[in-house]
Amino acid sequence: MKKIKILNVNISVIESYQGVYKHIKLIISSRCYITVNNVHTVVVGSRSKIYKEAINNSALSLPDGKPLSIIAKLKGDKNINRIFGPTFMEKTLEWGQSDGLKHYFFGGSESTLKEMLNKIEQKSPEAIIAGYYSPPYREKFSESENNKFIEQMNNSNANIFWIGLGAPKQEIWMYENYKKLNRGVMIGIGAGFDYLAGKTKHAPEWMKNASLEWLYRLIQEPKRLWKRYLITNSLFLWYLFLEFLHIKKFDD
Repeated sequence: MKKIKILNVNISVIESYQGVYKHIKLIISSRCYITVNNVHTVVVGSRSKIYKEAINNSALSLPDGKPLSIIAKLKGDKNINRIFGPTFMEKTLEWGQSDGLKHYFFGGSESTLKEMLNKIEQKSPEAIIAGYYSPPYREKFSESENNKFIEQMNNSNANIFWIGLGAPKQEIWMYENYKKLNRGVMIGIGAGFDYLAGKTKHAPEWMKNASLEWLYRLIQEPKRLWKRYLITNSLFLWYLFLEFLHIKKFDD
């Protein structure tokens, strides 16, 4: 699938949620992973070699943030559209019922997982939940912990592994561990568990259309997110300006 570079970070040219779902069904028997990207991940990728590698080596790098699809269109790819991660997860759970897809959830707190599973039962009652696990909240897992997590995933026989560790941790973790799977697709879903559990609210459509969903999230979680949005949004615009004027290159 075609990809376009934004600050030398790959973003997949995707037209629709259905297109992503069809592609996942084609690669479901392999071992791979998918990243869900926004302004924050692109800026981090432009500054971190290992993080850029994690994104650029993914089977798909979805344009979760609308600014990415806008920039891609300005670069000439008119067929790209935003794929909002939490919405895609809900659609995949719904569509996967008829295809018999098995889902595994890794990340989030125990309470979030339980609330999310209740919502899934209500919205997609025939979705197959193969397993779930809330790992310890720390920056790095030990090798023995990783082996245990992967063993649980392989024993679940799931097709899709939703990874909710938050960026940039989840992308690097998938990059370092996806080859240990027997089969299946890991998808780094970030705050998707919180959205589905109802802990984080979706922005109104007019804010989504105006690329202001980040502001709605900031209003909900100002203490946690103010620094991220202040710094990364500003850096994103600045880096695009430097790249446009050929002042700075973001090559490997």
